Amino acid sequence: MYPSVRLLQHACRITLFTRANCSLCTKAKQTLSEVWDVKPFEFKQIDVMRPEEKNWRNLYEFDTPVIHINSSKKSDELPELASQAKKLMHRFSAEEVKAKMNVIENETV
Repeated sequence: MYPSVRLLQHACRITLFTRANCSLCTKAKQTLSEVWDVKPFEFKQIDVMRPEEKNWRNLYEFDTPVIHINSSKKSDELPELASQAKKLMHRFSAEEVKAKMNVIENETV
């Protein structure tokens, strides 16, 4: 038996907004790794301190880590739409991430 294409696609995309030398960001990556082991997702990481990420830095420079959880079918994150994002900030558990993912999955059904 072969998995269908639908099973190989991830329903959610998680974007992690991070920065160098951020211990909370390291913990957030560990939490996301735990989630991925049981509920895979598309992943993107954005270092808000990179010069080309100025718009994200203006939003999240002092708030990292932040994750946006979205449907993998939607376009990439845009700073001007950040207020509409399903997000978690600073300290979050694997259960909180999975709960937000479930909300996204139920919205796209």
